[in-house]
Amino acid sequence: MESSGDPRQESLPRRRVVDFRLAPAAVAVWGSTLLGLFCGWIPALIVALSAAVLVPVTWFLARSRRWVYGGLAVLVLVVVSAGGIALRVHQVERNPLHAMAEHGARATVRVVLDDTPSPLHGPSYGTRNAESRAVVRGDLRGARIGGRWVSIGGEVLLLVPSEQWRELIAGQEVTVEAGLVPPRSAEPLVAVLSVYGPPTDPTTAPPWQRGAAYLRARLRETSTTVLGPAAAGLLPGLVVGDTSMLPSGVVREFRDAGLSHLTAVSGANLAIVCGAVLLLLRLLRIGPVLAASAAGLALLGFVLLAGPEPSVLRAAVMGAITLLALVLGRERSALPALSAGVVGLVLVVPGLATSVGFALSVAATAALVLLAPAWSAALHSRGVPIGVAEALAVPAAAQVATAPLVAALSGRIGLLAVLANVLAGPMVAPATVLGVTATVTASVLPWFARALVWLAAPELEWVLAVAHHAAAVPGAALEWPSGARGGLLLAVFLVIASVALRVRRVRRVLAVTLVLVVAVLVPVRTLRPAWPVPGWSMVVCDVGQGDGLALATGEPNTAVIVDTGPDSAAVDDCLDRLGIRRVPLIVITHLHADHMGGLASVLEGRAVGTVAVGGASEPAWAMEEIRRASAEAGTRLIRIGEGQRLRWSRLALEVLAPTVPPTESEASINDSSLVLMATTTAGRILLTGDIELRAQTRLLSSGRNLRADVLKVPHHGSRTTIPRFLHVVRPRLALISVGHDNDYGHPSRMVVGSLTRAGARVLRTDRRGDIAVLAGRHGPATVSRGDPLQPDS
Repeated sequence: MESSGDPRQESLPRRRVVDFRLAPAAVAVWGSTLLGLFCGWIPALIVALSAAVLVPVTWFLARSRRWVYGGLAVLVLVVVSAGGIALRVHQVERNPLHAMAEHGARATVRVVLDDTPSPLHGPSYGTRNAESRAVVRGDLRGARIGGRWVSIGGEVLLLVPSEQWRELIAGQEVTVEAGLVPPRSAEPLVAVLSVYGPPTDPTTAPPWQRGAAYLRARLRETSTTVLGPAAAGLLPGLVVGDTSMLPSGVVREFRDAGLSHLTAVSGANLAIVCGAVLLLLRLLRIGPVLAASAAGLALLGFVLLAGPEPSVLRAAVMGAITLLALVLGRERSALPALSAGVVGLVLVVPGLATSVGFALSVAATAALVLLAPAWSAALHSRGVPIGVAEALAVPAAAQVATAPLVAALSGRIGLLAVLANVLAGPMVAPATVLGVTATVTASVLPWFARALVWLAAPELEWVLAVAHHAAAVPGAALEWPSGARGGLLLAVFLVIASVALRVRRVRRVLAVTLVLVVAVLVPVRTLRPAWPVPGWSMVVCDVGQGDGLALATGEPNTAVIVDTGPDSAAVDDCLDRLGIRRVPLIVITHLHADHMGGLASVLEGRAVGTVAVGGASEPAWAMEEIRRASAEAGTRLIRIGEGQRLRWSRLALEVLAPTVPPTESEASINDSSLVLMATTTAGRILLTGDIELRAQTRLLSSGRNLRADVLKVPHHGSRTTIPRFLHVVRPRLALISVGHDNDYGHPSRMVVGSLTRAGARVLRTDRRGDIAVLAGRHGPATVSRGDPLQPDS
């Protein structure tokens, strides 16, 4: 047939066809796995049996055989996923260590490590903060139960001393004596092992694990030799997600600029590495089979280098899918490949179903497959060069897809995130390729590796400069309600906006509105921020898994600080938002890193009168860190104890505990916490540190008046809180300072239930962000950062 010759027909773009057939299967597997993890094995088993019954019913009753095949595939996968997770959860609940954890028992166990211990509280490589606690996953091999060794399996999470475990790597088998803690419900873990000593009888790791650890260490060493501190910390982050040397200030700037994903192992890392291999081989005119094989070997090598933990395996699958969609250009197969990847990963590693990183990775990859090509084509059709169109569409699509999850977690929307990614993106790929090559060659050609790192320096400095300037723009991050409510609200807004933008008049109205927001609302928010709320008496800062509180003294820009959180960035940000410039007293309730890790940042740039600690001096490294930070800031360090009283114009503090001198054992550190009763304009506030059963019992028997309007719940809502203690305090408001998605299972549902049944309002920082307490008409009222200024009594 001859062409019609109509140029309009020849210029019509080919309609993109997206294959959604496997998407329902991915949703079904993910959903049934979440059901088992959150609701238990019985509901999951019911779903599996119901799906199994529907398989033959669907086959015999359906008229359309084509529909039958798709429906049957979904039902079979539901049977497999729901049945598998039901069996797994049931096995976990029947595990003897799980039952022992429910009673807080101790045990000696043999464990194979799944990865390298990583510090719980952000980048602290080479600092004394790294000597606090680290987290590492492992697989059980055996346990001493009833005086004899029993072969036992299951996954566990270990909380260990960083300094004594920092040299261990994945694949090593160790024996530990640990306290057993119940895991949070939404994870298939047998128990959380709280370890305070070094491992015993460690075996040798497999050769490939030792080799990968050696290469990572050589990359850190080479980076430190050639680059400045910030760039030396960034390069390992870009290459293998190692942020241990990244300064805390840079971490904060990356977060505010929307660039944090650059320092996490993701599909982008693998896409860059494999894409570079494919490009090189294509330039050498290597055939597609050999090129694909080489790219596969590069992917495997990168997985071994970064470590084969679940997050890296997830990135490997997502990186392969990204390559399939963007490098090979086979758009029809991209979404089925993504769906198949989700199905396979969730079936093999069910814990990924609750992983925020996994959800972000899936959302971003789906956006690259579904949104980016269409948006790029739309821009190109309006005269934007194809390269520029893709550079704009890819980060924009990824940001839009992940924005609801990010807002739910952080309570912030990065207004400049797309622009920052557009500016930083072109430098990431060459820096990553140079860094990977330097890692591989550092042990055999150190001079060549140093030269490669030197060549990566301009790219790294550019990315650092983009993050710094983007984070410094007033109003760069917009406050937004956190939690599921905030995420759903933003998702609905984005869906409505995407539909409305198809109408030309609406696009014009939205463009004008956006200009008004940028020109008017952002400056107004900068000059007159909605936070802090006027008249606040106490603010519980959202510092993650730790404590950091500010108590208003009645003087402008002045507050007493009780604990400083796990790291410098979070508490420093909180105090900056409150405008705190003078601190007459900092109280460190006890010497755990999640309560004193940010001390140096509070001392820096503020007029601080005194730092106060209790009677305990262990762990020794923590006490030494407090002495050093206080001496460098020229601040007096004192000890305070039971019975002491301090007063300001609108604040009075009384030390209620410890009621006996603390012992010098690690297990007693929580019970050595200073307990303070604060009298404020909002009422009596009981601050309890991390006191557990023994200290609470002593307080109850001391005869002191523990009645309080507000309770800072002990130990982040841990199960170690006695119901009788809560009954005696009888708070109207209970505040829990806790990290989102923490590995401790905090707060305990039992404790939250006890407080709720007693009539207390329970608020959590992982869901509310910073929480201000102020005087209300009928008792203490609260305002959470990002919420309307109307107090919630």
